[in-house]
Amino acid sequence: MRKIINTSGKRKTAVARATFSTGKGVVRINSVPLEIFGNELSRMKISEPLILMPHALTGVNVTIDVHGGGMLGQAEAIRTALARGILKWHNDPQIKDLYITFDRTLLVNDSRQKEAKKPHGRGARAKFQKSYR
Repeated sequence: MRKIINTSGKRKTAVARATFSTGKGVVRINSVPLEIFGNELSRMKISEPLILMPHALTGVNVTIDVHGGGMLGQAEAIRTALARGILKWHNDPQIKDLYITFDRTLLVNDSRQKEAKKPHGRGARAKFQKSYR
């Protein structure tokens, strides 16, 4: 019987859904291999859980679908989904401790959102200049 695990990660408006299944150790993001996905910075961000646990994906295929947000928001959503999946797949409390001590957002979604723009200025907090004379 094939073992399958589904996890998700969120950051700003980006949502990543990861599916872990038995296989050869291939990571695909939106049908693109991790090695050629996005730019160098986002690849480094995504591979943090893999660097901390080098043999975590031996015999595990990971398919990740991500949408919404920008490049780095998607990268952080992907790394959360990936780290949660690795933890769920191996079910080892040492992995959890390692991820939490390195960076808590590996396992916990960062719920911060962009503040909405207000009608009396150029942005969320900026106001139009006021003249008294």
